[in-house]
Amino acid sequence: MLRVGLTGGIGAGKSTVARLLARCGAVLVDADVLAREVVSPGTPGLRAVAERFGPRVLTATGELDRAALGRLVFSDPAARADLNALVHPLVAARREELVAAAPAQAVVVEDVPLLVETGAAARFPLVVVVHADVEERVRRLVEDRGMSRDDARARVAAQAGDDERLAAADVVLDNARRPEGAPDPLPARVEELWSSRLVPFERHLRERRPAPLPASVVVAPDPSWPAQAARLAARVARAAGVPQRDVEHVGPTAVRGAPAVDVLDLQLAVDSPPDVEAVADPLTESGFPAVPGARVRPDAPAEALHASADPGRPARLLVRVRGSESWRRELLLRDWARAVAPSARSAVGGPGSLAAAREWAVRTGWSAPG
Repeated sequence: MLRVGLTGGIGAGKSTVARLLARCGAVLVDADVLAREVVSPGTPGLRAVAERFGPRVLTATGELDRAALGRLVFSDPAARADLNALVHPLVAARREELVAAAPAQAVVVEDVPLLVETGAAARFPLVVVVHADVEERVRRLVEDRGMSRDDARARVAAQAGDDERLAAADVVLDNARRPEGAPDPLPARVEELWSSRLVPFERHLRERRPAPLPASVVVAPDPSWPAQAARLAARVARAAGVPQRDVEHVGPTAVRGAPAVDVLDLQLAVDSPPDVEAVADPLTESGFPAVPGARVRPDAPAEALHASADPGRPARLLVRVRGSESWRRELLLRDWARAVAPSARSAVGGPGSLAAAREWAVRTGWSAPG
């Protein structure tokens, strides 16, 4: 099973993408639908909301007046936080019930409007963000949903900003306004995402094997590598139950400005040799199955090599005991490479690089992070 987090700012077209993915074969779990379900008449959720906000948020027949509640919470951050504290745990519990009932080979798409705001991005092996700029979203809310411009802007402002949302995205589906009469490119983009990435990703996870790595072709440095690595590191840290600082971006892509093969390398520090094996299953669930039969170094048995099951983002994960020689060596080579002149970076990993790094460590007083 592959769990995909789907989000986007209000008016971006997230619900349209959810429907397109369901048409492709995804099992859709819609947080908005669940949010309505848990506050339907007679539920503990509705009673709790009415106790907090009073009868003004109920209709004459005792149902939730969503418009009245919306006017309250979208203009009052404290009230919105109270509402989220009441509803989100109920939605989360119901969501887990639905996910548990999905077939083992399913691609489960969880449509979560506040995925970024609730800090939930790291629990998904893949996050898809549907994007349209603020002015276009405001226009859609006014023209398609009948909101006033002030109300539309308040709804947009109540959510995470575009930069924060895009930073959480493994995949961005652009749903900008298109010229009058132009065909809608969104269905084709969703179908391509489904067939080329989501379906093979799910298969790799189910079979507990990584996606094939690309050919070892050195490419120009990509300024987004650190942000991509940070996103994967948050996912790995959550799965392993460690602070994010215990997952380091290492290898050539961690050296800003250095050409490298487009494969991200991470190093997870664990406390003891048994922990190397203990984190294997959680790492697989997060998208990083172990590489079968691989040993990072023959002289260091308490290590493991994992790699991403996502065909769209090649990555390797080294699991090592904190304080071990190989753990320290990986960090030393990275920090030395970051410090040397750009012209020398091509020699990183080549003959003499470890000796040069050790000499640099002595000269500068370097010590391993943490």
